[in-house]
Amino acid sequence: MNNNMNRSPLTTLLSIMTVVLLAACSPDTNTTGINTDSALTRLVDPSSELQLALLEAEPGDVIELPAGTFSFDRGLTLNIDNITLRGAGMDQTVLSFRDQVAGAEGLMVNASHFTIEDLAIEDSRGDALKVARGDHIIIRRVRTEWTNGPDTSNGAYGIYPVQTRHTLIEDSVAIAASDAGIYIGQSENVIVRRNRAEFNVAGIEIENTRGADVYENVAINNTGGILVFNMPNLPVEGHTTRVYNNTINNNNTVNFAPPGTAVASVPAGSGVIINSNDKVEIFDNDLSGNQTANILISSYFSAGYSDRQMAEAFDPYPETIFIYNNRFGPGGNAPGFPELDMLRQAMFGESGSFPDIVWDGIVHPERTAPAYAICVDNGDAQVLNIDGANDSQNPRIEAEPHQCQHERLPQVMLPEFMDS
Repeated sequence: MNNNMNRSPLTTLLSIMTVVLLAACSPDTNTTGINTDSALTRLVDPSSELQLALLEAEPGDVIELPAGTFSFDRGLTLNIDNITLRGAGMDQTVLSFRDQVAGAEGLMVNASHFTIEDLAIEDSRGDALKVARGDHIIIRRVRTEWTNGPDTSNGAYGIYPVQTRHTLIEDSVAIAASDAGIYIGQSENVIVRRNRAEFNVAGIEIENTRGADVYENVAINNTGGILVFNMPNLPVEGHTTRVYNNTINNNNTVNFAPPGTAVASVPAGSGVIINSNDKVEIFDNDLSGNQTANILISSYFSAGYSDRQMAEAFDPYPETIFIYNNRFGPGGNAPGFPELDMLRQAMFGESGSFPDIVWDGIVHPERTAPAYAICVDNGDAQVLNIDGANDSQNPRIEAEPHQCQHERLPQVMLPEFMDS
């Protein structure tokens, strides 16, 4: 989209001056592949100019926002590639949507080569920040929050890239989303690192995504800390996710998701949940105080769905899972669902606890080879098979079936200009 005809002579002059200055101190190569000949950096007053600036921006522009709290009664949109939106800091530049009466999101982006950094989005009516169908997305030092705390009426997602490629989310904060604080869906080649997710239903969720590294995050006080899910009836089936070097503690907040949503089935007290996803590694994490279990592994059937509700091509079984070198603290002492707590008491006594790894035990009847196994190489950590296929008639601690290893998954690599 080109808006040269809408720019004033003064704006054009400033644009030319900016290009000259940038050319004097920038490399000759254009790493993004986007034409930035008319790039402009400008400081915008969000209270009156931000939406207009987003509409009139041209590829390469940097829109800078000053410190302050700025209120909006309508959602913001951006549909132009290669734009940077930058505030003065996630606790200094605050875009507040407390009085929002129109728009499904706080900020909706349909663009590639998009960077957003150093600002906060608060109290949006729907999702806080949604990025749809973009390539090369950077979300850095962004805070999304519903300041009233956990509430079913809060927006579903805080940071929400969906159908994206090459996505980096780092050093950000997500608080009190009624679905997921940080969510990556139907995407490819993703890094989620050094973020904090707190008091969401799902702290961090990787769903139907191929190639994700989730590391050095803190997920505390959510209903579930980190989720790796596959859901049916979506155009992408996810696999190949590494969850490592995270702190995943005390995720015991009562589930406040709207009834009928996928995460409404997440029991409070879940550290990591793998649901219907394949090729997942969980390693070098600190997990403690998660009162249902530090790690839960389940098929789609355990969420209460039947074959008839499933796309024919959907694979509902979690397979090729490798859990190793994690540090487990106490957990599993007060499961969030009554039926799970009854099972705990029946197996381990009133004051007993589930093992660190709880599995529903449901497997594909024709895929029993070691290549599909749930492998555990984690000291004395045990696996509880709750025999979900038979209504928990024969729950049991299993060791030998999980004494195996899988080939390590590859590191996710992003283009160099994204990782600087």
